[in-house]
Amino acid sequence: MSLYRDRLPQLHGTKLLTDSGLETTLVFHDGIELPQFASFDLLRSREGKARIERYYREHADIAKRHGLGFLLETVTWRASPDWGAKLGYSRQALQVANEEAVEMFLPLRDELEASGITAVISGNLGPRGDGYNPDSFMSADEARDYHSWQVGVLARQPVDMISAFTMTYANEATGIVQAAKEHGVPAVISFTLETDGRLPSGQPLGDAIGEVDDATDGYAAYFMINCAHPDHFDAILTPGAAWIDRIHGLRANASRRSHAELDASTELDDGNPVELGTQYRALVRRLPGLSVLGGCCGTDHRHVEAIAMQCLAA
Repeated sequence: MSLYRDRLPQLHGTKLLTDSGLETTLVFHDGIELPQFASFDLLRSREGKARIERYYREHADIAKRHGLGFLLETVTWRASPDWGAKLGYSRQALQVANEEAVEMFLPLRDELEASGITAVISGNLGPRGDGYNPDSFMSADEARDYHSWQVGVLARQPVDMISAFTMTYANEATGIVQAAKEHGVPAVISFTLETDGRLPSGQPLGDAIGEVDDATDGYAAYFMINCAHPDHFDAILTPGAAWIDRIHGLRANASRRSHAELDASTELDDGNPVELGTQYRALVRRLPGLSVLGGCCGTDHRHVEAIAMQCLAA
């Protein structure tokens, strides 16, 4: 079990709001081209960095209005070695990008805490392969070796934790947790699910959580679900299942479309913010351990505002 869980206020009664679908907001709302869907690439320009800062401040303002804490996820989902190489980054340039992604949050964290708002910084990781349809599967050891470099870079910065999002199979998640343990930083794993509530690998969510915990002595601070609509996983949240208590975060999609449909779409499906907020409210009532709430693909500040309002009501 992680000795670092005491660092995380979201495990001790503090509700944290987080952001929404950064990449889909940039691409579909702002018309910004993101090669390889890599938002960290915007840090290369003053204008790009300013746009990212505005995005996070807009979401942080929602948390302040509702008296909630705020979790800042760095824009480093694609800032791992393979993806960096595809974008032409040297290893040194990629390290600088990961470091700058943390540094840009420090003034905002200070501002939030000065106003009485709990603020947490998470170093964000993504999958080595495709986030919807993994074309190859690493062993846990291979995943640990691959992700250890980025985990180490982020762990040396003033982050409170690292989070791996859109995980598609258990071995990769296990390797990331092992790397985090080696670097002495709390780890959170967020799995993505298909319309049947299973991981893209076909494994049931509860089995995946159990496999990661068994392989790492329960080191992960908690687990999350992201990049799936509530309708896709509502039926699998079996009351009384032990693994349910390990889920503390949710970042759902606005759209009910499958991953394959979203991947092929040329238009944004932003769903219904009010309806999504209502669904979150029902989930918070069923899963009182949910303490980190935000959005994923297709969501923006409107959805996060609705989620904040409805979850406070719950």
